[in-house]
Amino acid sequence: MPQSPHPARKAALQLMNAVTEEGRLLSELTQSDWFLKLAPADRARANRLATETLRNLDRADRVLKPFLRKDPPEAVRAILRLGVVEVAALDGAPHGVVGDMVAAAAGNKRTLALKGMVNAVLRRTLEATEGNWSKKPVPQLPKWLRAPLIAAYGNGGVQALESAHLRGAPLDLTAKSDPEGLAKRLDGLLLETGTIRLRQGGQVSALPGFEEGDWWVQDAAAALPVQVLRPEKGERVADLCAAPGGKTMQLAARGADVTAVDKSAARLGRVEENLARTGLSAMVQCGDIFEMEGAFDAVLLDAPCSATGTIRRHPDLPHARDGRGISDLIALQARMLDKAVSLTKPGGRLVFCTCSLLPDEGEVQVEELLKRRADIAIDRAPLELPGIKPEWITEEGGLRLRPDYWGKRGGMDGFYIACLRRAP
Repeated sequence: MPQSPHPARKAALQLMNAVTEEGRLLSELTQSDWFLKLAPADRARANRLATETLRNLDRADRVLKPFLRKDPPEAVRAILRLGVVEVAALDGAPHGVVGDMVAAAAGNKRTLALKGMVNAVLRRTLEATEGNWSKKPVPQLPKWLRAPLIAAYGNGGVQALESAHLRGAPLDLTAKSDPEGLAKRLDGLLLETGTIRLRQGGQVSALPGFEEGDWWVQDAAAALPVQVLRPEKGERVADLCAAPGGKTMQLAARGADVTAVDKSAARLGRVEENLARTGLSAMVQCGDIFEMEGAFDAVLLDAPCSATGTIRRHPDLPHARDGRGISDLIALQARMLDKAVSLTKPGGRLVFCTCSLLPDEGEVQVEELLKRRADIAIDRAPLELPGIKPEWITEEGGLRLRPDYWGKRGGMDGFYIACLRRAP
């Protein structure tokens, strides 16, 4: 009977193939029945192997290219990529990795005939890269995304983004109260904006204060829209597209009367779980925001987008997507913005945000809204927050955040945030 690869490596290959060949995302795949049947340690290892390999795909391909006479089938390419990255970037034992990659090729009818090639190429590649991996060029984004980002930020800006993506993301927390005390308790870094950045990762549910509901996971950039909105105690606030609930909890912790709306019942289940764990309250509604009625003191719209600002923590995204569908998202965002304005009381305020690096999903949306709505004006003053540099405020008056900002402290997700006021 042929050798079987380690369950974590076998699962990592399955994850990678589903991303690159089927266009599926790791966040979905890791909730699949087959994946959840793995032992917890194997799930964690498989997820890390797949994530780091996807983060380093371009670098792995550059390393492999001189040793390949022609492009191999995608299933074989995945095996080679995983083998290279595990040894070169994750310090895997070369003998064990190569043996398991050959076993993976032998165990699949599509790749059986190429197991000898897998063995030879991996051995030669690993010898050539020993001690040189960190000197290889920083992985580049796929062309479908790199081209519009170069148009927006220039070559130097995109190279800075790519370097930030390669570094990955630290674990950021938002405290329900007393962030300074919680930072000391967790030995974390308290950022100027109030986010607690942990110096080391770990199992989230095992960290002090999780069961007590003292905090929730939220990237530093994702925590800023609520700070820009500046909700006051007792104000009626609508959190549109609310799941998974980080901003809902921020609003509730500040004493706002929150209505959290999302069309996904499953995702709203997470919002309710998080509210219950933290002891915070909000009215949770499953439905289409276009069917909403009412007038709110303030509205927060975190609109569906390409999520290109989250690549440093979701490196599968640019390989699972090819740019198709973004124009539909842009049209949806414009409709949602108009609806959000209609839900905002005269004299009230609206914060629009997206976790996208593409100006068409941020700056351009606000520019177009200001052209078509005479009753809406931009408000720059709420953007003056601790830790926010004036040059991050864009020409139309929004806030552009990028993964390479705060680079020496671990960066942040890419976000666009704008505060708008409706005329009285």
